[in-house]
This record gives sequence, C-alpha cells and structure tokens, in this order.
Amino acid sequence: MHFLYPAFLFALLSLAIPVIIHLFNFRRYQKVYFSNVQFLKQVNEQQSSRRNLKERLILAARLLALTFLVFAFSRPYISNKQNVTAGTQQAVSIFVDNSYSMQTLNSEGSLLDQAKQKAKEIASAYGINDRFQLLTQDFEGRHQRLLSRDEFNDAVDAIKISPQSRNLQQIINRQQSLLNTQANAIKSIYIISDLQKNITSNQNIKTDSATHISLVQLKASSLPNVAVDSVWLLSAVHRPGEGEKLVFRLHNYADGKAEKIPLKILINNEQKALGSYTINPRSAQNDTLAFSGLQPGWQRGEITLQDNPVTFDNQFYFSFNVKRQMPVLLVDDGTPNPFLKAVFAADPFFAVKDVPAGNVDYAGLNAYPLIILSDVKSVFTGLAQQLKAYVLKGGTLVVFPAADADINSYRAMLQPMGAVYPEKLLTQATKVSSINLQNQVFKNVFDSFPQNPDLPVIKKHYQLSAPQGSNENLMALAGGQPFWAENSSGRGKAYVSAVALNEDFSNLPRHALFLPTIFRIALLSGHDQPLFYTLGVDESIEIAPVQTNEKQLLKLVKDSISIIPDVRQQEGSTLLYVSDQVQQTGTYNLRKADSTIAVLAFNDNRNESDLSYLTADDLSKILPKSTTILQAGKASLKNAVSEINIGLQLWKLCIILALIFLAAEIVLVRYYKPVKQVV
Repeated sequence: MHFLYPAFLFALLSLAIPVIIHLFNFRRYQKVYFSNVQFLKQVNEQQSSRRNLKERLILAARLLALTFLVFAFSRPYISNKQNVTAGTQQAVSIFVDNSYSMQTLNSEGSLLDQAKQKAKEIASAYGINDRFQLLTQDFEGRHQRLLSRDEFNDAVDAIKISPQSRNLQQIINRQQSLLNTQANAIKSIYIISDLQKNITSNQNIKTDSATHISLVQLKASSLPNVAVDSVWLLSAVHRPGEGEKLVFRLHNYADGKAEKIPLKILINNEQKALGSYTINPRSAQNDTLAFSGLQPGWQRGEITLQDNPVTFDNQFYFSFNVKRQMPVLLVDDGTPNPFLKAVFAADPFFAVKDVPAGNVDYAGLNAYPLIILSDVKSVFTGLAQQLKAYVLKGGTLVVFPAADADINSYRAMLQPMGAVYPEKLLTQATKVSSINLQNQVFKNVFDSFPQNPDLPVIKKHYQLSAPQGSNENLMALAGGQPFWAENSSGRGKAYVSAVALNEDFSNLPRHALFLPTIFRIALLSGHDQPLFYTLGVDESIEIAPVQTNEKQLLKLVKDSISIIPDVRQQEGSTLLYVSDQVQQTGTYNLRKADSTIAVLAFNDNRNESDLSYLTADDLSKILPKSTTILQAGKASLKNAVSEINIGLQLWKLCIILALIFLAAEIVLVRYYKPVKQVV
C-alpha cells in the first residue's frame, strides 16, 4: 500500500491526545461511607476492572477512528503498473469522435453529447496542474496544444459534427506527436468513440510503450441505413438534348432488408427521374435511371433518397459538363484525309481541326479528347513523345499508318505505350473475320447481329505485332490476327489500324462499319472532370490548364463559402490542392475572376455509413495488451480513470472505518455499563 500524500501522516502524532486524556483522568470521586470496609474493598476491585476494560475499548475506538481519518487525508492506494507520483504533472490527450456516425441516438441521447460528457469526466479525474489536449476528427491546428482543465471543458463544448473520418492509427499517431514533446510529463491517451469497424484496417496498432492508452466505446442503437455509394454516366461525352443514363450504387448497411426506398434525381434543382428500390441485407446493387433535355453548360446533379432515421448520407452530389461541341484534332501529312473529313462533317457536334504533323501545337494537345493520326509517313520523335504523354493522361489516339509508312518511327511511338505496331506490309488479300461485340465500341450498338455479316475486305495490310500490354481487338483477321486493336495506356486509349485509310488497302473507308466505329470511339473518348470528389480522400484535383496570377486567382465558391486552393501547374493540366478547406458537401463553382471554369461536386466518405462496431475480441486482436477498455455506462468515468492512473484507492474505505469506530465509541460510552456488584 502507498500514500498519494504521505505528508499528512505526520498528523498521526495527534494520537497522543486521547492517550494523554486516558492516562490522566482528573475526574473527582465522591466519598461514600460504609460500616464495613471489607465489603467496600470487594466492590471497588470489581468495578475498577470492568471500568478499565470499558476505557480501553473507548481508547482503542478513538485511536482507530483518528488513525483512519488521517489515512483518508493521506489518500492510500494499492499501486498498479500505471501509478503516478504525487505532484508529477500529467499530459493527457483525449480524442472525441465527432464523425457523422456520432449523430446516432441511444438511451442517453446522441453519441456526440455523451462523448463530450465522458471527456469532461476524464478531465475531472486529474489534478488542477495537469494539462490536456483535445483532438477531433478535424485534426485542426488549434488542437495541437495543451490546455488547462477549464480551457479543455470550453473546447469540448464547442465540438460539432465533422465530415472527416480518420482511422485509429492516424488518431493515435496524432496524439503521440504532441505528447512526445512533453519530456518529463506522464502521458496518457483516451479515445472516446463508437469504434466503427471502418476505424481500423484490422492491422495491429503501433503505439508508444511509454504512453498508456484507454478506449471508451459508446454503445449505439442498431439502426437501418441505406446510402448511395457512387454514380457514373454511361456516356463519356454529353450532348445537348440527348438522353443520359445514370448508374448509381445503392448499399444497404443494415442486417435487415430495405423495402421500397424512394429515390429521385435532380439536375439543376429540377427533378429528372425517380424510382423505388429494395435492397437485401448487407449488400449493394447497381441501378440505372434515364433522363434527357439537358442544356449546354455545367450540370449540378443530386441524388436524394428517403431513409430514416440515419440521414447524413441521404444526398449524393455530382456534376458534369454538357458541351456544345467536341473538339477533334486530325494530324496528317498536310493533305486532309477525305474519308475522315466526310465522317465528321456529318455531325456539327464535332469541331474538327486539321493540322500537318510538323505544325502540331504540343501545349494544346490536352484540349482535344480525340486525336486521329493518319497518312503520316514518319512520326517525329517529339510528336511521338507528346502523343505518349497525351494518352497516359487520358487522351484517345487513333492511328491509321500511311501507305508508305516508316515502320520504325511508328514502332518508336506505339511500343512505349504497350500498343501493337506495324511490323511489315503483307500484300495478300484477306477479310475481316470477326468483330468484338463485347468491346465498349460495339457493345449495345446492334439490336441484332446477322449470322453472316458483311465485313471489310482487305487488299493489303500491315502485320501488327503480337499484343504486349492491355490490348483487345475491335476487329480481327483470320487466325485471330489484330486488324484494329485497342490498347489501354495510363488513363487513355490508343486504337491502331492495320490498314492505311485509303481504298488501295481495303474498303474500310467506305464500309458501313467505319462511320459508327469512329463516332463511338469519339463519344467514348471524353475525359471530363470526375463526377464527384470525396472529402478527406482526394488529395488533388486535376483540371484543364488554367493560367493564374496574383490578381486572377482560382476560387471555389458555394453560397457564402469562398476557398482559395493551392494551385500548381504541370504539363498539360492544372492541379488544385484543397487539403481540409472544403468541409461541406455540395457543388462548388471553380471561378477565375467572374467566369466559371468548372463545377466540382464533393461528397462525404461513405465509411461512416456502415453502422457496425468493433467488439472486445476485435479490439484485443489489434491493440496492445496494456490498452484499457472502459465501459461508457451511466456511471461517471472519474473513478475508473483514477484507478487506472493511481491504483485501487482506499480513502473512501478509510472514511467509512473512521465513522464506524466513532460510532463504536458512542455506543461504548452510552450503552456499555459495567455490572454493579450488589453487596
């Protein structure tokens, strides 16, 4: 047993006071006269022994009562591994989970309100000179300092729900980074959370052995929850007035079946489609809704579903651009290809620009979703390198080699992309034997495909190399040899043909498949902004190149919110870094001066939607054995925290014993009477 304040033990000297009182009893006796002294002596002897026993019991009761009273002030305790030395300052870091899941209710109210109360209870278990760090999901800079108890309580009251969601290792690392600056203090970490399963990746948590960690898990009621996890449009290029098909992913995070969840799609605050869906327990499903009637410009989309009582994930925002025209770049030897010119002249949506291979503006390549290289005898090294970078960044390149192509230059351009390239010219006649109906270019294009289709006839062609990377044939010759191959490289694609685009090689330029194939490649080549970004996940946002200066900065604007992101230029694009500046979901206008460059949509991380929690067994597998798990019941955490820091405290027991012995003294004085001897 140890004492937290051993200096109070000097008060044990006061035990001499009752001893002195009992030794020197100055009470006067009354004289009583008896006729026979022999009988008086017998009575005195018998009464004296009984009186001495009573006085000794009273003395013992007083001494014990006083002793335990002194012990109570000295704060005795039975030490444990985390006991502290009296007077040593302690540095305490307390994490209060303020993620969306903490809005969930239980019998005590919302989990966030309960977490605030528990944080204050923990702080109350420490001394007035101890210092506290408050940490939340926001990881704000103002929380990277130590506070007094009163300042800490004020900061706890100011906590609000946050869209951020950190994992357990990030939280502990952040807490330890501040505590490690307190060299001479005793360090403790507390984490107050509902401890969802997504808070850890099931890997062992790394901690500092010198810091004791305690977890306070708040218990939430089991609630149903359905959320929209993601959306995507089937069309890569969006044309005014044409129909769009939006695919969305619905996820049921509950253990029960979700019946007839209503959902609607809003575009620019106008309802475009609605539906009702049933999702099985703990499963996800994809569904599609169609809408049309879009005008040119940026579209602000929102999916809304009705799913109570969990509502923080009932909205999902997205944005896309409906363009008046799609730019296409044709690169040739100086003479425009008549077949390509005729294809794109059939639809005014395509804005075609034709340039010779020697006059290509490399800096402007990324402005074109589609580049078609045709009839170029030799591809210059500089052009080859720029086209490779263009494809890696998401562009689409279609290659028709020239009739007299320099095969080595084509190989130097296409091989680094992992694409097929022409190896040699074959002059024997052949025919396309098959087309790949499962490829995106042809998928869902034909209502029905004939048994013996009329496919292009080949007079001569270049033998393409065997597939090297992620290649897929659009059309194939006999024996599976590629005739028109698709290759994925980086974020873009390259389509390489085995024939030159003239009638000396094949009838492809006049074939019925040529125009729809080129159109489909063009319409699949759009590389607009992503439909949405996720708060706290996307580190950078890539947009088309934008020149800025001190007077013309880029701003993200939503209602009264204005954010200036960090802008960095790179070849062919501009990168925006918003860090944790964007805190609210919704659609933001990206502006330069008074013009809107883009519309960006931000959504919460859907990790918080899964309202399943870690069990004690789960925590024991990933946390160090020294970690303490505290139960967040109705009782205060103050005593539990004190027991962790100091050990088993005995001062309450000492007070109880002191009262018991005081009561024993009263009983002895009042009710214990020595039996009188009758003479």
